[in-house]
Amino acid sequence: MVTLFDHGVLLDVEGNVSDASAAPAREVEAGRQKTMAYRILAAHNHSGDMQHLELKFDSMVSPDNNYVNILQTARASGLTKFPMPYVLSNCHNTLCAVGGTILEDDHAFGLSNAEKFGGIFVPPYRGVLHQYMREKMAGGGKMILGSDSHTRYGALGTMGIGEGGGELVKQLVGHTYDLAYPKIVGIRLTGSPKPGIGPMDVALALIAKTFANGFNKNNVLEFFGPGIRNLSMEFRMGIDVMTTESAALSSIWCTDEKTEAYLAEHGRAADYQQLAPEAGAYYDRYIEIDMDTVESMIALPFHPSHAMPIREFKENMETVLREVEAEGNKIKGAHGEPFRIMQHVHDGAFYPDQALVSGCAGGLFENIVAIADILRASLNEDEINAGTDAIYGIPGNGLNLHVNPASLPVMEDLMRQGIGSELAIAGVTMRPCICGPCFGVTDTPANDQLSIRHVTRNYPTREGSKPGQGQMAAVCLMDARSIAATVRNGGRLTAATELTNVEYRKLQHHFNEKIYANQIYDNYGHADPEVELVKGPNIADWPEMAPLKEHLLLKVAGSYQGSVTTDELVPSGEASSYRSNPEKISGFTMISRDPQYVPTAKAIRAIEAAPNLE
Repeated sequence: MVTLFDHGVLLDVEGNVSDASAAPAREVEAGRQKTMAYRILAAHNHSGDMQHLELKFDSMVSPDNNYVNILQTARASGLTKFPMPYVLSNCHNTLCAVGGTILEDDHAFGLSNAEKFGGIFVPPYRGVLHQYMREKMAGGGKMILGSDSHTRYGALGTMGIGEGGGELVKQLVGHTYDLAYPKIVGIRLTGSPKPGIGPMDVALALIAKTFANGFNKNNVLEFFGPGIRNLSMEFRMGIDVMTTESAALSSIWCTDEKTEAYLAEHGRAADYQQLAPEAGAYYDRYIEIDMDTVESMIALPFHPSHAMPIREFKENMETVLREVEAEGNKIKGAHGEPFRIMQHVHDGAFYPDQALVSGCAGGLFENIVAIADILRASLNEDEINAGTDAIYGIPGNGLNLHVNPASLPVMEDLMRQGIGSELAIAGVTMRPCICGPCFGVTDTPANDQLSIRHVTRNYPTREGSKPGQGQMAAVCLMDARSIAATVRNGGRLTAATELTNVEYRKLQHHFNEKIYANQIYDNYGHADPEVELVKGPNIADWPEMAPLKEHLLLKVAGSYQGSVTTDELVPSGEASSYRSNPEKISGFTMISRDPQYVPTAKAIRAIEAAPNLE
């Protein structure tokens, strides 16, 4: 499925590559400048030195679980107005108050910032931040910075980078995003996915090959090859958004008439730019993905890179699950009863408890239509012809499927074309456009339960578990098609490619511009410094910072091997409700890695604040 070449290659005029290990340095250097990534980075670089980039972005985006502290930090740093379009999306903390700020207080604060500084405000339930950026902001040759890991718009010709909030603050106050010129990894796509194979299957195959060995880490992925033309725009986007989980810095794809048609459908034909590498382009590393051979995949807990074909998992089910159980108990430690997963195996098969398709990866129009196609295929032609009320009738099997479309325009079109009705009759719930299931604030399974999901991540706590409190569940990532096949098969794990009687409809998604025109507050370029910010009782300004003294006491929080996730720095889920209060959120720092970090840091701060410290 996926083949790695850990050496430089040169692209020829036919789109094929050759080993560049013995190529002259001059040819290699000239080839670096012939990639799509080089041209886009050069257009946004302000250093005058391509080896040391100082980038400014075309636009930025933040969700409501972190835009408050970004805005507060920017204000403390001298913010007067937003220098570029800045989208404040309310798609994470949308449902309730959990421990900290009433979430609507955050939204009221965000709206007042959009009024005061000239921003774009996307109210709750209108769209997941990345879908909104695809629909309204991404375009050829652009760069977008987001305070969310999955800021990826490469399929539309935009290099997206997900970063910590501090980097967005720097952009807001006129500074640059500084980094050494990254390695560019060429990814050549060939072939065409088989029926039942979806974007998550291709993405997991890539992640499984490249994460653990660091092949893509901090590199830019550049997609080209004849296989791209065999993919719809949503299929490309579904692969692209998951490149984050391979540890890549950013991504960029060749664009074509499908890209142009997508942008035109969304009222932005002028944002199209034809992008392709030039003959002679040089790539530091190279990957080939033969999509003819991609299988239905499953990523076992507790990382997307723990992926394998569903076929292979079934062949080695007990061995694999014993390993998962052992890893889960390392994570849970001595808190409560041991974590169990083997109870999901009975009658020679694997049975999950919950099924979700959601957000920027799963909640796309074509994925959801494919779900309906798979569920209706369980009946014969006479039953289908009898009418919609007879199309389904799948008996209750204990595995309910829940769907969160990626945006309100996607949801509206699903309803207008009748897919929403089909899903409701099938027992599938279609819920608001939120990111909740992706980061552990909705759909938390019971202790020792297991969820199959087409979302971006399956880290510990990403389904809402609290291992330190003895509550532990797990998530397996799968494509929406195999999730639907599993629901159709009574909850028994089933690859979509095992089904032989599914007719996949090629329905075209129609974007209704009126939805956003009537509901999105776009105030870019119209800052009003007289506006008073609306702050709820738990939205706190930055605390007064003590000046640095001659001698510093430092608390070192250990050294780590491999990947350190955002959840290990500050956990997602309940803790995120304190993100509008710098002092309170800091109390969760490193809590899952080093529980003594916070009390030690507070003790050191007290010593540093002492007036007689020399």
